[in-house]
Amino acid sequence: MTLPEYIEQHSSPESPVLQQITRSTHLEVINPRMLSGHVQGRVLSMLSQMIRPKRILELGTFTGYSALCLAEGLTEDGRLITIEHNDEMEDSIRRNLALSPLGEKIELVIGDAKEAMRRLGERREAKGAEVFDLVFIDADKKEYCDYLDLVLLLMREGGWILADNTLWDGHIIESAYDKDKQTVALRAFNDKVAQDERLEKVILPLRDGLTIIRVKELVN
Repeated sequence: MTLPEYIEQHSSPESPVLQQITRSTHLEVINPRMLSGHVQGRVLSMLSQMIRPKRILELGTFTGYSALCLAEGLTEDGRLITIEHNDEMEDSIRRNLALSPLGEKIELVIGDAKEAMRRLGERREAKGAEVFDLVFIDADKKEYCDYLDLVLLLMREGGWILADNTLWDGHIIESAYDKDKQTVALRAFNDKVAQDERLEKVILPLRDGLTIIRVKELVN
């Protein structure tokens, strides 16, 4: 038995719905390793249940697995907005979200994450829309720094940000990847977060690296 197998066996199991999404993702989708998976999914769910957010924003939906995990912690009247750039994934995402009653709390937006966040900012200014309590960043790695700037404009003070893939298979510390655009961008993001005194942060060596951030002060 491997250590990852031991950890899975001693963690809460996936729900039947999540098991079904895992199976269909591996059968139907290119690069299924992008799926959050069993252990990280349980971590996302547990963090969300600790926070009890009323509003969650997710950047990068893939096949909907992580959105359903995060939605497990929503308040009774809570909502989750998830943004996916790849329109070819839309039918698969909607089918998977419909497998769970939690899917009714999730709004799928197909389009560019930065543009969608700018629209959310405009909607907030025009209609007084509620700010987000929890944000999960798991989209284009080259855009993480820009995502952070936009996300912070949509957060409440004391809100939480989770950023995925921040260790990038260990490439983050390997000189062989100094010219890899995604690695360079993730290094810049990690440095940006580390240097921002408004943010409390810790990187967990979970799967591909998960950074937990608490927004101590709002952006001026």
